[in-house]
Amino acid sequence: MSSSRDTTGLILAGGAGMRVGSADKGLLPWRDEPLATHVARRLRPQVTRLSISCNRNRDFYTTLADTTVTDSRRNFQGPLAGLEAAIPQVKGAYLIIVPCDNPLLPLDLVERLLDPLLSAAGPAADISYAHDGERDQYLCAALRASVLPSLPSFLDEGHRAVRLWYARHRCTVVDFSSQADCFANFNHLP
Repeated sequence: MSSSRDTTGLILAGGAGMRVGSADKGLLPWRDEPLATHVARRLRPQVTRLSISCNRNRDFYTTLADTTVTDSRRNFQGPLAGLEAAIPQVKGAYLIIVPCDNPLLPLDLVERLLDPLLSAAGPAADISYAHDGERDQYLCAALRASVLPSLPSFLDEGHRAVRLWYARHRCTVVDFSSQADCFANFNHLP
């Protein structure tokens, strides 16, 4: 990424893996390497620093990122719990989140997601997320760090849905329909 924006990238790899027989999705092989290795390789050049939210296999994930974090909430409470755990690691004004099972992430993902947050006319949004032409990709998103303090109370209220937390902020969708294949994920057993 040629931008001088100070961004923290966060790969979400802390799930229970229910769709893959409780396996750690980030470690599932794809093209002879773990999924998370591919994701880290695509995201790292686009961000200033890289962190991974993981609740198991931390030794492996440490080899891919500058830092790793573990949920402080019990029982795999979803991606927002991983995001919450990463809050102390966020340096700079922007956080980019991606899931560990999208090995073909666009090479311009961060630039395009940040664009609406950096509008010359003033920020148009606090959160932007990708749309692949068919579905919202809530876990491929850019967030202003300033929205993060609202997350713990949202989780304390018992909420878990990413889209509902986003709805409490100014959001915009970024059209990636011309790169829909980049959002292919591997979250089911073959």
